[in-house]
Amino acid sequence: TRGDVFPPQPVIRDFRNIECRDAVLAYDRMEYVLDERGVPVTRWDGVTMKKSPVTGEDVPDDSARMPVERYVNPRKAAWPEADFVVGNPPYIGARRIRLALGDGYLDALRSTYENVPEHADLVMYWWQRAAELAGKGAINRFGLITSNSIRQSFSRKIIESAFADHPKLAIRFVVPDHPWVDTADGAAVRVAMTVADTTGRHGRVVEVVDEWAGDDGETEVTLRSREGAITPNLTIGFDPASTSPLLANRGMACVGFQLTGKGFVVDESQAIMLGMAKENASAIIRPLISGRDVTQSPRALYAIDLYGLTAEETFSRHPAIYQWVLERVRPEREQNKDAPSRESWWLFARPRGEFRPSLASIRSALTTSLTAKHRVFVRVPSDTICDSTTVMFAFDDAIHLGVLSSIVHVAWSLAAGGRMGVGNDSRYNKTLCFETYPFPVATDEQQSRIRTLAEQLDANRKRQQAAHPDLTLTGMYNVLEKLRSGEPLTVKERTIHEHGLVSVLRQL
Repeated sequence: TRGDVFPPQPVIRDFRNIECRDAVLAYDRMEYVLDERGVPVTRWDGVTMKKSPVTGEDVPDDSARMPVERYVNPRKAAWPEADFVVGNPPYIGARRIRLALGDGYLDALRSTYENVPEHADLVMYWWQRAAELAGKGAINRFGLITSNSIRQSFSRKIIESAFADHPKLAIRFVVPDHPWVDTADGAAVRVAMTVADTTGRHGRVVEVVDEWAGDDGETEVTLRSREGAITPNLTIGFDPASTSPLLANRGMACVGFQLTGKGFVVDESQAIMLGMAKENASAIIRPLISGRDVTQSPRALYAIDLYGLTAEETFSRHPAIYQWVLERVRPEREQNKDAPSRESWWLFARPRGEFRPSLASIRSALTTSLTAKHRVFVRVPSDTICDSTTVMFAFDDAIHLGVLSSIVHVAWSLAAGGRMGVGNDSRYNKTLCFETYPFPVATDEQQSRIRTLAEQLDANRKRQQAAHPDLTLTGMYNVLEKLRSGEPLTVKERTIHEHGLVSVLRQL
């Protein structure tokens, strides 16, 4: 801009306006927690493992300890006076904050930012702080690059809360989902870019409609731009989060059982060895389904479910099973931060007791993978342990499978649920995707037709997967999408088409 003139060296000088400190949390000091004897309290470092002398498997090494920290007088960090805030805050997922920054830091952070949900990524604390300052007029505008989980329900609550507290605050520009390469480790991630201020409600949404690999590992994209009022869902127009849950759907869906312990999972030979065939153990060792089993192919795994039993009752009635979980689950759970999980180590961390009665009165249920490329619903026996990578539905009638599998519900779930991960896969948020969804009031003839099609759909997929064990639902639905688009199939895809009877799947 200034002609053929070289700037002075060095280009960047010390203007004394860069501060090396925490941007979201301030505190007087950090100190170690002491017990009644004045000895520092320690915890497992969360990383170091050792081989179990009994099983030979990795278990937490409880000798690898680190002191528990406490942050004194935690409070929101004061930001320097500025007109604009622009940032690319660190991407640390909610589940990794404790391990990365410590118990004391996370406890101080959550106590300071009480309106930020626990499931929110670390980057959302920057968004909340910037929105607060912009809403009060302390800054003119802010723009942040966050993870694309900003569209998930727990992050949307932060945006909704900011809008409620500051009615003039609005998102003015957004790229809701964009490929990104993490500079720390070169990993491919997905990000969102948001700009907000208080100068109006009209904004611009820029969406990635196509992307492909470019030179030097870069990703080239094609963008589409739209203008209008931007919702907390980062869309123009209707906001799925504004819908209300329906009483008819209450209690009919639940995120799957959260096991929290690899030792709960056994294969068929281990299940037989533990007495699965015996009458008193058949209700304890139950088929296990994960999101991977839904989208790929079932792995014939089982889970040990001791819900309703005390440790003493388990020891008395099922000594072999008790020893199994004692050696394989307890070492891991003893290091768990969550007190109920630590103390009731023989039980699933989230046994879904409130949902079990809904499953007890039916013979079969429905499930879908929590995160998936294609939104697919499958029928399973009601005693199946669907883990926390799935969503369960307490429906026995195939008409519900038909309605959930319909393009109407799938389109709604894709709009309401958001996207996650490198693959930009759909996320099924049962509160928004299911609890707000109205089932049709169908005639007897329509119900019969939907029921018949759903049963044929379920039978067709299961029959072909049983005949071809390497056939996956994701593979079948990838080919289905190609059929719909009119693209030619590769040799591998033609094989999947024949083995999966994908044209029949398309017709159904």
